[in-house]
Amino acid sequence: MRVVISIGGSVLAPNLDADRVAGHAAAVETLVGEDCEVGAVVGGGGVAREYIGTARRLGANEVQLDQFGIDVTRINARLLIAALDGLSAPSPAHDYEEAGEALRRGDVPVMGGVMPGQTTDAVAAALAEYVDADLLVYATSVDGVFSADPDTDPEAEQYGRLTGSELVDLIAPMSRGAGASAPVDLLAAKLIERSKMRTVVLDGTDPERIEAAVLRGEHTGTDVVPEGCTEDPDGWNR
Repeated sequence: MRVVISIGGSVLAPNLDADRVAGHAAAVETLVGEDCEVGAVVGGGGVAREYIGTARRLGANEVQLDQFGIDVTRINARLLIAALDGLSAPSPAHDYEEAGEALRRGDVPVMGGVMPGQTTDAVAAALAEYVDADLLVYATSVDGVFSADPDTDPEAEQYGRLTGSELVDLIAPMSRGAGASAPVDLLAAKLIERSKMRTVVLDGTDPERIEAAVLRGEHTGTDVVPEGCTEDPDGWNR
């Protein structure tokens, strides 16, 4: 099974906790030990937002701000690489071809951002499509896709299962607002729809949840399945 895991920066390294990073690395190691081919994409989280906010006040333009974010994601990626203890390529992959080559030689490719204007949500979806992954997992701080931000709206409804087009329809209006309630960005959702990629969005703050979703199809988040699919996605884990 080939899987791409997107780990939010606020999930992996909200406070530079070595144990937290090691826990996520251990989950990746478990999956590799179960004969999974794994690629990982790491976000920037709060640290990236702090750098971007400071740079914006200093007059940086939007492309420069994106570059700050990319730099932070790659630093976070290096943290995961350090914890993987030789299982991964020694430095973050800067493009999909480099990541694909690492996967083919048996390494775990770890990526951060790639280019201005593209979030790590979209990088993960593009990588999954590029390497023809069986599963894409978004490990976020929220357990799935909701109709609104569950942290601010107690009436927010969680969706257990969506098609790619339904995901796009849900994300599009969120992306026009503050965006805080969107578990993935609009470009990522469109890539998922285009590639018909089976996707799981879950709360990844406990890395064991990632293992359970990949190895056993067990999770309490949201499944995104191809249009017209009637098969139970929990049966697709192998």
